[in-house]
Amino acid sequence: MSPSRSVGVLLAAGAGRRMGRPKALVTASDGEPWLTHGVQVLLEGGCDEVLVVLGAAADEARPLLAGLLVDPRVGTTDARTWAEGLSASLAHGVGAAVEAGADVVVVTLVDLPGLRPEAVERLRAGAHRRTLAQAFYEGRPGHPVVIGSEHAEALIAALDASHADRGARAFLVANGATEVDCSDLGGGDDVDRPVRASGAPAESRE
Repeated sequence: MSPSRSVGVLLAAGAGRRMGRPKALVTASDGEPWLTHGVQVLLEGGCDEVLVVLGAAADEARPLLAGLLVDPRVGTTDARTWAEGLSASLAHGVGAAVEAGADVVVVTLVDLPGLRPEAVERLRAGAHRRTLAQAFYEGRPGHPVVIGSEHAEALIAALDASHADRGARAFLVANGATEVDCSDLGGGDDVDRPVRASGAPAESRE
């Protein structure tokens, strides 16, 4: 059997209201855009291709990827309905990945600057068209999420029907997704608010 082709999907379409700007425009303290970090994590974790899902401020975000878009493995896709929430962007990204020939879709978020390639590799290793799996950190669900292409149609239908801003978690639970412990790798927390120079959040989470 030939190896499964994996396409990473980096969700970066939101307006980032709590952040004060779209997270696709945020850079780390060392000057690296979160966008480029997310793409590199997916590639270094073994994805054959990466699609970045843009929405809010897409025209401003795309130049941040200029150095990576020369790589034929990296592309962008615009979620026209991004304002409807995470579910709409996720449905668009999964659909685009399957259209691109993915057997396995590896999903993560732009606001995970601590995510490591090892977590992507751990979730991706051995995945196939029927796989459903999610990373867990100290008992909490996180990213990456792996969606085998055989589940894509049903997931997209569920996301379209939910009109929610909660992503794939309900679908994963209902369909018995494998929980993969990545606690030893860290990087499971998303960043919703600006960070002070000390590393402490500028405001408490909502």
